[in-house]
Amino acid sequence: MPIDDLRPTIDWSKYQTLTLERRDNGILLITIAEPDGYPAPTLTRRHTEISYIWRDFADDPELRVAVITGSGERFWTVEGTDGIDEMLANPGNYDNTVSLIREGLINAYGIVNCDKPIVSAINGAAMGSGLATALLADISVASTNARLIDGHLLQGIAAGDHSVMIWPLLCGLAKAKLYLLASEDLTGEVAERIGLVSLAVPPTDVLDTALDIAQRMATGPQHALRWTKRSLNHWLRTATPAFEASIAFEAMSFFGPDLVEALTAQAEHRPPNFAEPLPW
Repeated sequence: MPIDDLRPTIDWSKYQTLTLERRDNGILLITIAEPDGYPAPTLTRRHTEISYIWRDFADDPELRVAVITGSGERFWTVEGTDGIDEMLANPGNYDNTVSLIREGLINAYGIVNCDKPIVSAINGAAMGSGLATALLADISVASTNARLIDGHLLQGIAAGDHSVMIWPLLCGLAKAKLYLLASEDLTGEVAERIGLVSLAVPPTDVLDTALDIAQRMATGPQHALRWTKRSLNHWLRTATPAFEASIAFEAMSFFGPDLVEALTAQAEHRPPNFAEPLPW
């Protein structure tokens, strides 16, 4: 029997950029705040919160399934130039890099190692940590016209927060290389066709479809459900050496000239010029 006094006390009120709603049968609906008008520190907090919420979800005995979605017409985007001037003034900030990489690891492993099922309802554009969360979820339901964007290379950094771990398993290595190395974005409709997401549905049906799937799982045999997820996710665990290597290369990229050029080009509203001579 579990020792209840050792169970962690969860303060759900600490989440400021995620709206949490408890539904029937132990379903937790997580809605990501839109970035409009948020200063850079708030967007940084959102990155932190999305990383830590999976442990709290796993530890809450009343919760069975999580559904995560975005606000309005976006799942997860970063708008404007908040924080760019600061990054340009202090590129390769060691402490910031360590925090970002650590949170990327916590987010990915938090989803993979949480035995409770997680469903993503990709209602619109998804990028960055939001895309990682959407695709690492056990079942992903995307709007047919949602844009999925892995923008690592566009920012001059190696793709490291999830893609090396899961894209080849979902859509095969050939397609993974096409979209990651050529920095191609894709719609939810295309993502379903190549196997990158579980389902693509009309925009008005995304959340209802995700909640229906969550309801079926929430009313099913919980131990069997969780043990099946745990077993299936051993496929992802076999990819952890590649994932760890990729996130280390991503961290190295934060100290190189390409990130500075990408951010400068973004601030100046021009295409980047990645012409720096390579030492090897």
